[in-house]
Amino acid sequence: MMAWSTSELARLAGTTVNAVRHYHRLELLPEPARRHNGYKQYGVTHLLRLLQIRRLVELGIPLNRIDRVIAGADEELDDATLDEVDEELAATIDRLHRARSEIAAIRRDGAPAHTPSGFAGEASRLSAADSSMIHIYSRIYDADAMADIRTMVAEGPTPAGAALDALPADASEAMRERLAVELAPELAERMESYPWMRDPRDHLATSQETAEQAVVAALWKLYNDAQRDVLVRASERARRIVEGRGAST
Repeated sequence: MMAWSTSELARLAGTTVNAVRHYHRLELLPEPARRHNGYKQYGVTHLLRLLQIRRLVELGIPLNRIDRVIAGADEELDDATLDEVDEELAATIDRLHRARSEIAAIRRDGAPAHTPSGFAGEASRLSAADSSMIHIYSRIYDADAMADIRTMVAEGPTPAGAALDALPADASEAMRERLAVELAPELAERMESYPWMRDPRDHLATSQETAEQAVVAALWKLYNDAQRDVLVRASERARRIVEGRGAST
């Protein structure tokens, strides 16, 4: 009778020894008899069972359904399950296509591999803090908001923005106030161009509480005391500017 070791069985089935052991732990693949020396000896029945498991895994059938499918108790997979598996496969294909496109963009633009998704072309314009904030934004804002953020980044840094990036933590009161005054009109212009910035609730991909907590935590981690102070002052001034313009129309 033909008998194979674990590694031989795995090689025949086009899988790995670890996968075979994993299927044993899940009780999808029966444990074989052992030789007198203690080594496992697999037969044709094990090989066929393993090939069936691999086939169903390739189709995307959930592991917890495989035993029933092979046993015949779930032989006719319902359309809803097949539709669900097909949708998951389609989503995986889309994700892989996007990943390949982004790898091409990273190579083309010489961007770091950790550049936020969709921002390879703007990587050279991003400070380390800005790049990190965009990673956070990508988890809390929807696609439309992220497209607007990409447009803002593509416009390039302004003198006030560059000064904010370089602002030391021990910046004087006069320096902070002066920079806040310079930055406020730019923020006001963006608030008017992108109204969601004043009230992003309709563009959140998560709860408002979670979004606010994430942004506040990131600001505290990524910017120094002076930079945060200037951002708060400039944002308050910008809101007053926008409100003033609205009242005069």
